[in-house]
Amino acid sequence: MPETGITGIMKIMLRLLLTLICGIAGYQIARFLIMMRIPLVGEIHPYIWTALCIILAALCGYILTPLIWLFLKKTGQVFENMLQNASVPDIAVTLIGLAISLLLANLIAIPFYWSPVGFYIAIGLNILFAYIGMRAFLKRRDDIWSFVVNIAGRSGRFVRRDKRDAQADQGDAAFGEQIAVDAPSASRKAVDTSALIDGRILDIACTGFLEGTLLLPRFVLTELQGVADSSDQVRRTRGRKGLTVVSELQKIKGMNVRIHDITMKELRRDKVDEALVEFCKKTDSKIMTTDYNLNQIARIEGVSVLNVNDLANSLKPQFLPGEQVKIDVIRPGKESGQGIGYLEDGTMLVVEDGEAAIGQTVEVVITSMLQTSAGRMVFGKQKR
Repeated sequence: MPETGITGIMKIMLRLLLTLICGIAGYQIARFLIMMRIPLVGEIHPYIWTALCIILAALCGYILTPLIWLFLKKTGQVFENMLQNASVPDIAVTLIGLAISLLLANLIAIPFYWSPVGFYIAIGLNILFAYIGMRAFLKRRDDIWSFVVNIAGRSGRFVRRDKRDAQADQGDAAFGEQIAVDAPSASRKAVDTSALIDGRILDIACTGFLEGTLLLPRFVLTELQGVADSSDQVRRTRGRKGLTVVSELQKIKGMNVRIHDITMKELRRDKVDEALVEFCKKTDSKIMTTDYNLNQIARIEGVSVLNVNDLANSLKPQFLPGEQVKIDVIRPGKESGQGIGYLEDGTMLVVEDGEAAIGQTVEVVITSMLQTSAGRMVFGKQKR
């Protein structure tokens, strides 16, 4: 389908321009070959040879125009996507660097214009200097942009990066102070995505044991929404469960759930876990999670952690060595001769020499217990 409008006009202009440039290149190639006195060229009249080279080169430019046009369209789309995420100072400084570098490149290329290959040397210098100029100006964009806006007399409308960082720090401090006014630090808890997906936080809140203010940063809800929109059925179900938990928490009487419109960019972090830890440090709040890795990172950063798994483990019944329980041995253990069963609360019980009792209900004498953040394991042996 032929392109119309401004796009069609641009394509026609590109075809004319490429045909002209290739024709000029064909003329220069013909003159160069004539000067080299190549035998095959010498048998043809110079005018005919020159016209033939011009026609062939111009025809190549005419034929290659659709391919070059397609390349320019794809490149333009890439640049359009990049420009959507670029700031005005970045674009302005890049254009200034491009203009200055092209000016220098053409000044340096002037002595080469009279040589047979001067045209191509000028193109190479323009490409090289344009790349170097844009990269160099972008490296110092803050200083250059500040210099430009000061000359223009509009320095009050734009702020350099260091000032923006200082204002961001002040904003973070004010943000933390505002939360401190609303709720004391002892009652502030930032909820992680894993705790919302786990769902047990809702049961804890319904019993009244969870009090104070639950803080939900916007980036946590965004991550939760991304899980809910996943193409994977399991992830989608877990994400929707987490969103349901948030909705139910907001309905509980006496539970204060606050959603804060703060982004990871404002916290200068690239990952959700890192941003959540930074959020808790600025708001002097605790993290409520079931994620073991986040638990460790938060403790290293000096942030208090409320691990739902630890709470669940602490509520499981305690067993002392010598107590007796009845369990169903359902499968073999990792070590030879071991059998595995589960107590009513889901605690794993490893039965020594219990492999022969798989499928049976046996009495087990507790020998020891192993408590970790990931859960609790109980060890015992069959009663003889």
